Amino acid sequence: MLSSIAIFAFVLQPVGADVQLVVAGLTIAFLFLITRFDRKGPMRYVALATASIIVLRYAYWRTTSTLPPIDDFMSFVPGIVLYLAEMFCMVMFFISVFVVSDPIERKTPALPADEDLPTIDVFVPSYNESAEILSLTLSAAAAMDYPRDKFKVYLLDDGGTEQKRNSTDLEIAEGAIKRGEELKALCADLGVHYLTRALNNHAKAGNLNAGLERTSGDLIAVFDADHAPERAFLRETVGFFGQDPDLFLVQTPHFFANPDPIERNLGTHATMPGENEMFYTMIQKGLDRWNASFFCGSAAVLRREALEEVGGFSGITITEDCETALELHSRGWNSVYVDKPLITGLQPETFTSFIGQRSRWCRGMIQILLLKNPIFKQGLTLAQRISYLSSCFFWMFPFVRATFLVAPLLFILFNLKIFNASAEDFLAYTVTYLAASEILRNYLYGRMRWPWISELYEYVQSVFLVRAIVSVLLNPRKPTFNVTDKGVLLTQRQLSNLAWPFFAIFAGLGLVLAVAIYRYQTEPALGDLILITGAWNILNLVIAGAALGIVTEQPSDVDGISLPLARKAELEVSGQMVPVTIRQMSSNRALIELGKGTATALRSGDYARLVLIDPPADVIIPSIPAFVGKPVNHDQRSYTIELEPEPQHFAAISTLMLSDLDVARAIRSGRQHRRNYVVALFTLMRWAITSPFAAISAGLSSKPEGGRISRRRRQVANAEKTTTIAKAA
Repeated sequence: MLSSIAIFAFVLQPVGADVQLVVAGLTIAFLFLITRFDRKGPMRYVALATASIIVLRYAYWRTTSTLPPIDDFMSFVPGIVLYLAEMFCMVMFFISVFVVSDPIERKTPALPADEDLPTIDVFVPSYNESAEILSLTLSAAAAMDYPRDKFKVYLLDDGGTEQKRNSTDLEIAEGAIKRGEELKALCADLGVHYLTRALNNHAKAGNLNAGLERTSGDLIAVFDADHAPERAFLRETVGFFGQDPDLFLVQTPHFFANPDPIERNLGTHATMPGENEMFYTMIQKGLDRWNASFFCGSAAVLRREALEEVGGFSGITITEDCETALELHSRGWNSVYVDKPLITGLQPETFTSFIGQRSRWCRGMIQILLLKNPIFKQGLTLAQRISYLSSCFFWMFPFVRATFLVAPLLFILFNLKIFNASAEDFLAYTVTYLAASEILRNYLYGRMRWPWISELYEYVQSVFLVRAIVSVLLNPRKPTFNVTDKGVLLTQRQLSNLAWPFFAIFAGLGLVLAVAIYRYQTEPALGDLILITGAWNILNLVIAGAALGIVTEQPSDVDGISLPLARKAELEVSGQMVPVTIRQMSSNRALIELGKGTATALRSGDYARLVLIDPPADVIIPSIPAFVGKPVNHDQRSYTIELEPEPQHFAAISTLMLSDLDVARAIRSGRQHRRNYVVALFTLMRWAITSPFAAISAGLSSKPEGGRISRRRRQVANAEKTTTIAKAA
């Protein structure tokens, strides 16, 4: 209490800009020092308190000294909007600091004897995913290390419902009938159960609830259609339920084999942590400290008893996962988060589908805020209320980002003085506040989020999410669940069909910069304000320029889930067994390396079979038909192998790919490192300079979204090759 009083007394001290600059500079130097050498110890709290002093000092100055007078109404209104946006950021700063102040590291508990293990129903809900994508997920789920009489795998097919089969639209009806027949045959081949329902009510939540009604396992494991689990998934998660009879959820990270469009188009996937990694590696562990980690829709195990208490999976909002967790937390149930990737899945391949997915998440979380506000939800602890508010309020960033984009334009173009400050005051208060915030952000999240990247991610989403938020605010019950489009290959560089607003914003900011330069030269009396707003506009322009690289879609040759491996196997070619190491593998392709001392030279086009070594007893066909591809290097030691599997071969594929994810986890951990501020700034500048030229070139040379092919079309194109394999076999 005394320390809090002392901090506020210091914050409220009136001092000049020169004294403020010295004090803030010394405070920032101290903050920088302690964040370099003590990232997890007791000094963590000192760092948080130190940064808070500078933030609060800025908030006090901003409130008392910078607001435009109310009699200047044209400046006052946008000035207050900007002020509120900044205060919202500060509230979020303190909420996020609370959430991640003391994250939990969980250790896997021991399991009881097999006969004492709970029974499990594994649900794989599907709507429009191809049989090829489902084959890997279902076969991996069926191969999990758990007593065979203790778990069953169910494909919950919402694309083959009676409603769809009986549709008056003949194309929809025929497609649903054909899909149902294809997936029933696939399930029979893989030894899993096929379920569908009468109506497509309540989207994914309704599909899961239909599965609940027709099954009886003690626990429910849920995997999205493109989320294939590691063999040890149940062994790593089920034990927690034996420790806590009130536990309703064990959630694990969503780990993705392919880059999201931002990573792919900027070329950062191999070196920079992805957008989701901060949430799954930092935020969820922080939420876990407060018993507030929530269900993320997949890669999780839930207790049936808890679900039945609340009538199943909640479906009022389009984020049924978080909504379900909120309902159960409010009734006293507990959750656990295990920060170990145990599944691998797919992210949206195109920028359009990426925005569609984020729009659904955004609208769903705003729905929860409006319809099931955590502040008023009975049964939640104070920490849980704050934690859920953090998750909901985060999605208001589009309004904040839009405000920060427009604010400098108001002075440069219309001479509205919405932020009254001299250059000296701006340096002493605003710049030091921004510096302290960035140091603390890098301290807390630097391994997961490099400098400037959050601004880039938020900008490209904000352009479209503002409208999504407004639509929910006007009608909270209107949003409907849309399945994210996946299973798309990009065959050429091209512009996204969402690119045009980014060109318009970039050009507009460029013109504003020209006006700022002109006014600085011709209106010396306003030099300070023009410098401040001009620098602000330049930062926005740099981010807008880099964003043009994001909407310039780069081609991808990755087909489905493709994982790095170090698995020993054999390649049967012309009657010979050649020892190989698999370095990369998808359900259609493998990169192999010949064993040392192997004298056999492979020839491109030869028919072959990739063979498991010591296959598990449940793998009936331990080999996969293939063709030898081209050598990868000049010494002819590494080759691509084009796989041509049938459903019966997917048990062998999932065994090779998903016995463990150690190599993939090591690569993920290896790219989670901090980025130097200067290097990060130069990288951003490079993107800002080169991306506009690349975007214009792509726009002139291709049609928007013009090089897309589905994996289904790829299968059709390979039909002739499959026939050749059958003859060779």
